[in-house]
Amino acid sequence: MALAAAAVLALAGCAKMDASLGKQTATVTFSSGTPVATLLHVRAACSHVPNVQPQPLPSRQTVTTMMDELVYTTTNASDANLAELQQCLQKFSSVQGIDFEDASDEG
Repeated sequence: MALAAAAVLALAGCAKMDASLGKQTATVTFSSGTPVATLLHVRAACSHVPNVQPQPLPSRQTVTTMMDELVYTTTNASDANLAELQQCLQKFSSVQGIDFEDASDEG
């Protein structure tokens, strides 16, 4: 019985790890000192891209909590979706870079 319970727990852990490993993001960095209002404007302007969702904002949007970056979840995005996001973001001079990552890149 204990062996069966351990197997179930191990499988549940693997499923969570697989879900985590499949997560993809795009981290957008901005020029130092970019106003929060500009970050919010860029976030709103580029949130229309299919299969790309901006991650939730902190409850208090200050220069400290926003940290000159935005993160989009891109797990289900196609190459065309990512290109569209990149084109949208490049319209803003305050955007300094875009880093596309998946969970396997971390470590």
